[in-house]
Amino acid sequence: MKGLFITIEGADGSGKSTQIERLRRYLEDKQYEVVLTREPGGTVISEAIRHIVLNKDYMEMSDTTEALLYAASRAQHVEQFIKPLLSQGKVVICDRFVDSSVIYQGYARGLGMDDIEEINRYATGGLQPDLTILLDIDAEEGLKRKKDQQELDRLELQKFEFHKKVSQGYKKLAQKHPERIYAIDGLLPVELIHEEVVNVIEKKLNVNNT
Repeated sequence: MKGLFITIEGADGSGKSTQIERLRRYLEDKQYEVVLTREPGGTVISEAIRHIVLNKDYMEMSDTTEALLYAASRAQHVEQFIKPLLSQGKVVICDRFVDSSVIYQGYARGLGMDDIEEINRYATGGLQPDLTILLDIDAEEGLKRKKDQQELDRLELQKFEFHKKVSQGYKKLAQKHPERIYAIDGLLPVELIHEEVVNVIEKKLNVNNT
């Protein structure tokens, strides 16, 4: 039985972690076997790459190197972790996936959204999420939420203009893939966001009758 692959996207500070945990509990209540993972990361090799790509000691990293490191981490993640779980019929919820690279490196870094999509199509063997939830939030609000965080990573330390492009890019991507990406206002109260997520899940994946 084919599993379900759900990705959660959004700019820094959009509240992904909170909604991922609530979604996990909801699906487990519906008797689904749920596995949470993240990008970059998810395997020993992918986590090692995460340490490199997000390390603020490597601020001199080129944009192309950054994009290829993300793709390399993702290739290992998909092959070793995500695909085997999906083949077992499990629900995999991933904090970020290809869309993040398309936006952060393709759009905000200016490497080209189509080029980054192509690189990651090769890295993932063409794997696509069944559903992507985008928590839509402006850069100003996201950074405000992040300001009290004890330590920021290399991507979070980028200039405001970069984060502004990330927020703009996500809006464009949602318009490009309306059949897969569902944008939800990230400024709504946490419980209301969760209710919208549940509505999307029930409508798209028909889990309400499970």
